[in-house]
Amino acid sequence: MVRVEGILDALAAETGFSGVVRVDRPGRTVARAYGHADRAWRVPNTVGTRFALASVTKGFTALTVAALIERGTLALGTPARELLRDDLPLIGDEVTVEHLLAHTSGIGDYCDEDVDRPVTDHVLPVPVHELTSTEDYLTVLGDHPPKFPPGQRFSYCNSGYVVLALIAERAARRSFAGLVHDLVCVPAGMTDTGFPRSDEPTGGVALGYLDERRTNVFHLPVVGSGDGGACSTAADLHAFWAALFAGRIVPLAWVREMTAARNDVPEENMRYGLGFRLDGDAVLLEGYDAGVSCRTVCRGDLTYTVLSNTSEGAWPIARRLAELTA
Repeated sequence: MVRVEGILDALAAETGFSGVVRVDRPGRTVARAYGHADRAWRVPNTVGTRFALASVTKGFTALTVAALIERGTLALGTPARELLRDDLPLIGDEVTVEHLLAHTSGIGDYCDEDVDRPVTDHVLPVPVHELTSTEDYLTVLGDHPPKFPPGQRFSYCNSGYVVLALIAERAARRSFAGLVHDLVCVPAGMTDTGFPRSDEPTGGVALGYLDERRTNVFHLPVVGSGDGGACSTAADLHAFWAALFAGRIVPLAWVREMTAARNDVPEENMRYGLGFRLDGDAVLLEGYDAGVSCRTVCRGDLTYTVLSNTSEGAWPIARRLAELTA
C-alpha cells in the first residue's frame, strides 16, 4: 500500500475531519488524530481518544451471544419468546436467536433504517435519561408490528440487537455491559472499551457533534445496549480484529460461521453474516448515528479504523482507505 500519511492529512484538512484514523499492516502502523474531542474547551483528539461506536457495537453483541451459545447458555434455535416471557408480545413465537443475529427476524424496528430521513431527525419516544439499562428499552421496543414472517428476507434491525442483549442478560443473569466486558473485551485485550454514561463526562471520551457547537446529548440513550452505545479506541479495535481471527474471543469455527455471507444486500453493495458486514474479501463493522460515524475493517493481515465525533465525518476517509487498500 502507498504511504498514507500525506493523503490522510490532506483529506482531513479538506473535509474538516474530526477524529482518529489508524492503519495497521505487518511491521507498520499509521495513526493520525484530528480536530477536537471537546470544542468548547479546545481539547484535541489524540490517537488514544475514545469514540462512540454506534452500530459497531452489534459485532460485540453477536460475539457475546456466540460465546454464550458456545458455553451452552443459549442456542441458535432458542426462541426469543423463551427468554422474553410475557414482554414484547408483538414478537412472534417463531423468532429465534439466529433470526435476530442475521437480521431476518422481521420484527418491527424502533429505529427503522428503511425510513429515509436525516440521522439527526430520529427522536426516541422516551426521554433519553430513562434509558440506563437494557430492561429500560422495553418501553421503546414495544408497539412496533412485525414487517414479515421470520426467515422470509433480510431487513437490518436495531431492535433485534437490543432484544439479543436482553436475551443474553436474562439467560446469563448478568448485565449486558458486563457480558461484553468479560466475553469480548477481556479475551481481546480491549482495555479502553465499555459503555460509559453520557451524563457522566469521562476524560478521554470525545463528545459527539451535530454541528459546530451542539452535541448529541439529547439524541442518544444515556447508556447504550445491544444495537449501539459502546465506546472504544482505534488501538482497541485493532486488538479486536487480531483476537477475533486468532480465535481468542470465540473458536475459529464460530468466526467462520459469523463471517460467512448469509444475505446479499445489493442496494448497499454489501453482504451480511451474523453481526458482521462483508465487502469482497473484507470483514467490517460500521456505525452511524447523530454525532457518530465510524468504520473498522479487516482485510487479511491489514486493518484500518476511522472514528469520528461527527455524523458524516468518517465517510470520505473511509472511502479513500477502501480504495487504497483494495
